Amino acid sequence: MGIDADQYRKIIGSFATGVTVITTNVDGKYHGFTANAVTSVSLDPILLLVCVDKSARALEELRKATAFGVSILGESQEDASNLFACRGEPEAGTLRGLEFIEGTTGAPLLSGSIAHVECEMVEHIEGGDHIIVMGKAVEGAILTEEAPLLFYQGKYRKIAAP
Repeated sequence: MGIDADQYRKIIGSFATGVTVITTNVDGKYHGFTANAVTSVSLDPILLLVCVDKSARALEELRKATAFGVSILGESQEDASNLFACRGEPEAGTLRGLEFIEGTTGAPLLSGSIAHVECEMVEHIEGGDHIIVMGKAVEGAILTEEAPLLFYQGKYRKIAAP
């Protein structure tokens, strides 16, 4: 008895995740994409990984970048998640019209996020139909106490009030 891709997707979809927007700045052009395959790897050194589909435009941008930003979305940012879930070209001077700050690494960070991390690029690792992008966290902050935006069984979810 085995497992196929559809069954695996349903099973792994039962693992609730946070939602992030990964951003880059390559030669003044900003790019971002929604990702929930983001994981802390190590505390010494402080490493983070994000998994990116090999066919994604985002992978092209990450390969060119020396750093990337991770904006952790709050439950009020579902629209931002949907905006960056659609494929888009890098833009000069704007990040799909959303407010952002440029971090110390040059990576754009979405305003209104509950937290963000800036990473210097470490390496790209083959992982089936994805590339695992490893970054060293060099800056970060918690910005608000808003509840996180969650993704579970293919839908956005919210933490129930106590």
